[in-house]
Amino acid sequence: MEVTTLSNIILCISIVFLFALVFKSIVQKRPTSGNLPPSPPALPIIGHLHLLKEPFHRTLHQLSQKYGPILLLQFGTGKVLIVSSASAAEECFTKNDIIFANRPQMLAGKHLNYNYSTIGLAPYGDYWRNLKRLTTVELFSTSRLAMFASIRQEEVQLLLKELFLASTRKPAKVELSSKLMDLVFNIILRMLAGKRYYGKDVVDKKAMEFRDIMKEATELHGSTNLNDFFPVLQLVDFQGVERKMKGTMKKLDKFLEFLLEEHREMRADSTHQSSGSYDASNKATKTTLIDVMLSLQQTEPEFYTDETIKGTILVRSMNLE
Repeated sequence: MEVTTLSNIILCISIVFLFALVFKSIVQKRPTSGNLPPSPPALPIIGHLHLLKEPFHRTLHQLSQKYGPILLLQFGTGKVLIVSSASAAEECFTKNDIIFANRPQMLAGKHLNYNYSTIGLAPYGDYWRNLKRLTTVELFSTSRLAMFASIRQEEVQLLLKELFLASTRKPAKVELSSKLMDLVFNIILRMLAGKRYYGKDVVDKKAMEFRDIMKEATELHGSTNLNDFFPVLQLVDFQGVERKMKGTMKKLDKFLEFLLEEHREMRADSTHQSSGSYDASNKATKTTLIDVMLSLQQTEPEFYTDETIKGTILVRSMNLE
């Protein structure tokens, strides 16, 4: 009896969702403008999702060959503009750059990027401009990058040494893709936090924890989430993706908070050992980008909040901008 009741409940919920999707699909088919780009025939509810076959870039190329360099696709309830010519792309990012400045709000941006507050997902406006200034002027200016030149040199030397040792083995086989990824991540993390978290020689417990969390977050960012195409499904979270995102972000936020507190303690120790007054130009307390942001937090606490700093660390660690 209980099984039958549960089945009936699931059936009723499914019918309600199906009705909602069909109704929304019909409503959205009403023409909003007579000047829309060409579009292939769409199926009810799913739109053009059935056309997306791997490899995606070839599928989109074939569609552009048939319908022109600018076409409109419907992915569930969302519209996607496909631009495949250099002249059209230039027009989008020069004359109409502000119109196309914002990115679609997907669940990954909400749950894995501090509610769309990181530079790659923040809506265009004063907050985004401040983030851009932080990135281009304070963190990755020419002088700042020159300051970290020794880190890049050391990491390249370590990679070359590892490749040389591998070449002496029989057979001499190296999976270069992962080695290059480790190189990039170690350079970024040493600039951010002064730590090496990648590579077979890194066995620190915190390093392994960080790698596991980042692997989870990266996989969730790249996963196909039906809730992004059909927002009504968020009421149930059929795939369990939203639950996984919340769990991963909880661990990630805890780790980023650990990094901030660790650097605050180091800065406090450095201040205590100095003359007793904090000098913002003291190089001993500004050796990493986290230290740079913590120094900026002292002058502009209303903007450089902990969440803003953690979001910047996250974006740079995952290279998501």
